[in-house]
Amino acid sequence: MSKKNISIEGEEGLFFTKPSNKPQNVHMEVFKGIRILELYGDDKLIGRFKIALGEASIGDKDREGDRKTPQGKYYICTRNDKSKYTLFLGLSYPNVEDARRGLEKGLINELVFKEIQSGVESGKRPDWDTPLGGAVGIHGGGTSKDWTWGCIAVSDDDIKIIWEYTKMNTLVGIYS
Repeated sequence: MSKKNISIEGEEGLFFTKPSNKPQNVHMEVFKGIRILELYGDDKLIGRFKIALGEASIGDKDREGDRKTPQGKYYICTRNDKSKYTLFLGLSYPNVEDARRGLEKGLINELVFKEIQSGVESGKRPDWDTPLGGAVGIHGGGTSKDWTWGCIAVSDDDIKIIWEYTKMNTLVGIYS
């Protein structure tokens, strides 16, 4: 995944082009500043979707309840088709960098850091029950304003498309 500088004027830059063959390799890139999620299939951009974020969207997520959307490299670690937000793709927040920052700030101890690190390194869901928070994901519910507690919200129609093309361990880069 590479960080790109993109800009979108209005809604005309949003699209989805159904690939003729289901992509083998899928990843997503999220650009918090312009509220866009890009979906890639076999390294080709197949969709660009409007997003809403946490109410305090600037900067890194530090702790439970700060209403910030994290930044960094994550992967889908859970899939919930019974979510009150249509569908929910759980992200591997906190990642090792988030946990290291939490350790340095005294929010977690070395044992919690190692548990998070072990979960991430094994490709599992990291511990979501720490002072750093968890249960951050991509879900439906709409994009009219920033309203989540740190998740990435898309329209209910868009989450159905994203769900179809992503699976466990799909990579997600989140940028400022």
